[in-house]
Amino acid sequence: MSPESLLLWALCLPLAGALGVSLCGRWPNVREAVTIITTLSTFSCVLGILQFVLAGQVVELEVVEVLAGLPIAFRLEPLGMLYALVASGLWIPTAVYGIGYMRGHGEQNQTRFFACFALAIFAALGIAFAGNLLTLFLFYELLTFSTYPLVTHYGNDEARKAGRVYLGNLIFTSVAFLLLAVVTTWWMTGTLDFRPGGILAGKAEGPMVAVLLGLFAFGAGKAALMPFHRWLPAAMVAPTPVSALLHAVAIVKAGVFTVLKVVVYIFGIDFLTEQGASLWLMYAAAFTLLSASVIALTKTNLKARLAYSTISQLAYIVLGAALATTAGVTGAALHIPMHAMGKITLFFCAGAIYVATHKKDIREMDGIGRRMPFTMGAFLVGSLSIIGLPPMGGAWSKWFLAMGAAEAHMPIFIGVLMLSSLLSIGYLMPIVARAFFCKAADAEPEAASGDATESHPEKPGFWGAVNEAPALCVIPLCATALGTVALFFCVPFFKGLLDLMVLR
Repeated sequence: MSPESLLLWALCLPLAGALGVSLCGRWPNVREAVTIITTLSTFSCVLGILQFVLAGQVVELEVVEVLAGLPIAFRLEPLGMLYALVASGLWIPTAVYGIGYMRGHGEQNQTRFFACFALAIFAALGIAFAGNLLTLFLFYELLTFSTYPLVTHYGNDEARKAGRVYLGNLIFTSVAFLLLAVVTTWWMTGTLDFRPGGILAGKAEGPMVAVLLGLFAFGAGKAALMPFHRWLPAAMVAPTPVSALLHAVAIVKAGVFTVLKVVVYIFGIDFLTEQGASLWLMYAAAFTLLSASVIALTKTNLKARLAYSTISQLAYIVLGAALATTAGVTGAALHIPMHAMGKITLFFCAGAIYVATHKKDIREMDGIGRRMPFTMGAFLVGSLSIIGLPPMGGAWSKWFLAMGAAEAHMPIFIGVLMLSSLLSIGYLMPIVARAFFCKAADAEPEAASGDATESHPEKPGFWGAVNEAPALCVIPLCATALGTVALFFCVPFFKGLLDLMVLR
């Protein structure tokens, strides 16, 4: 099968899956089988395209010309290939986890949930495959609207309020900033195509370059740069599988991917360096990186703490792009899969804790590691990856980011990265310590009787004496925890893929 055909199949399968899920809503087992088959088929198509990209072939496909010189077109290169692998690959464990979570928690509107999830993956792959800014913008907006029903899943006042913040922030930034940046780029260059080395050299200069970069950086609101970050903590009212989609699979990665792709293929890193236009963005990213970490320290709700952790980690990618060096861009790109695997593990664990114990507050999680050893063991592994310790994948992306700062002669940002890692230890490791080394408040005196189920009457154990969540929740989180370790050893593959990017 040709790479162009595989690209079309990869895009069409999630659409077909959304339709199939909607039609099979009356039969949950069939609906969920359709979901799993769709995830596996989509990932297989993306893997099929990978061999052509690794061979140095550029996969291109023009669908329709909207205006003269403005087509909806797809062009898959190494950076887009990386994001497509993340979105389609992590859809598989998220779908399995979603089935376990939605059933274990007795959620309503499950058909709508799985259908919208498939539409979100369709939009994410459209962003990954986009050959120009017009195509990227259209799929970027589709991603916002397809995930709105997921954020407001519960339909209560809190969910509706969060949905308004979510939609308001993302639509405002994309229309007020991103669309303006796209139109300005077209006016200045006469093209919106992504090209190696960028398209702005000789077309823009001086303060205008910094202004345009700012429009793109803040216009990609899904990157959650402060002060346009409030939508992300607000969206935590959604079910945990949605949080995994937001933080790891598609949404926030679409934002930082957009920033990174624009830096590489619209501005060009040499052009940015010559103009000195990205210095302000380095400091804006560093401010977001540290501020979000400090705020995370103050949060006692587990998902809220993880949300601010995500805001901080996204700023790593923006910082790497703004450094405009080969190592910085490589580190930023590597941080997309590394953070995705680590953070999806943490959110899977948060959801499993809620399903098994109905606990959200970190202060109530003393001793939970003895009752949920698989979940909290996976939480430890995911935390170490976010902190950046080997042998977890996050160690490599942070290493390349530090090398990028050194290459740019900006040692201050090496310090920022080190301080952020220390703050990560501060807001993640106390959760692990509470889970394994503190005595549960409800463990006495019932635990003395030896009846493990009665010692925690709020939730009977699914696994006997061990009070883990359903297997469909626990297996994916264990798999992604192992994935963070596997990524550490897979860096030569990812580095080889990214080396195919033409940065200059």
